[in-house]
Amino acid sequence: MMNRRSFIAKSIASSLAGRVDASFASSITDKRSLLIDSHVHVWKHDSAFPFAQGAHPPAEDASVETLLELMEANAVDRTVLIQVIHYRWDNSYLANVLKRYPGRFKAVCRVNPEDPKAPDQLSRLTEEQGFHGVRLSPGAGVEGDWIRGSLMAPLWRRCAQLKVPMTILTPVIRLPDLVPWIEQNPELIVVIDHMADCPLDKPDDLKLLTRLASYPKVFVKISHMWSISKQPYPYRDTNEQVKLLYRSFGAERLMWGTDWPICLKQLSYREAVDLFRNYLDFIPREDHEQILYKTVQRVWRF
Repeated sequence: MMNRRSFIAKSIASSLAGRVDASFASSITDKRSLLIDSHVHVWKHDSAFPFAQGAHPPAEDASVETLLELMEANAVDRTVLIQVIHYRWDNSYLANVLKRYPGRFKAVCRVNPEDPKAPDQLSRLTEEQGFHGVRLSPGAGVEGDWIRGSLMAPLWRRCAQLKVPMTILTPVIRLPDLVPWIEQNPELIVVIDHMADCPLDKPDDLKLLTRLASYPKVFVKISHMWSISKQPYPYRDTNEQVKLLYRSFGAERLMWGTDWPICLKQLSYREAVDLFRNYLDFIPREDHEQILYKTVQRVWRF
């Protein structure tokens, strides 16, 4: 039986092998659109960048060097890197990546939302280390109730003052808790990760996400099709949900993302890229290009 360690190693190798896949290569032309991936995690077992106490990262690295090879093999031009939970609030590895590869990446940091010093930490990470945004991850249970707490107002306000996006990973049922902070910071760009992982069989829950379309600075990543689908690749049963979000938010507020290497439990990096490049055929070409790069370009100022 294949364990998690061997599975991830094999998946990364399979993704790299995509560079010689003729069917994929035939979809790339000299006049291709830019591709900017809005959601990737990287990490590396390196004593210079220790993982957080109690973290259990995979044995295999998901290093920036591997990512760059995958980007080159699959014609992805730039990528937004999201601080992975393995490092918790220590953003040093991503800061090092930004320093070593200027121009290829933007990075979203994490700060402790229950720390009163979080706004100042966000300022330092943004102004001194080049991060462009922060990610908060309130869970559905009581452990995520801090999103309603008094520490949120100064953190959201500081994010707005810094003019960097607030990225939110949360279950769809938690979205109403964001509304007060969105209304208090009308100029702040807010990005909802992975369609809030709304199950396909809960259309009433999806309304909690589509209602946020009334706030012009709210954006949505139409990622994680693979996690909510009940069908094999290319997950056609997710199309209706994506169409509804397209009608609600417009292409100018939607973006794609691979969520590499988390996606490897379901599909390769190559397949994740191809899913958005070649299978959003129900969206007009001009709007397709918005989703492939223009929205990400606007939000993260590439």
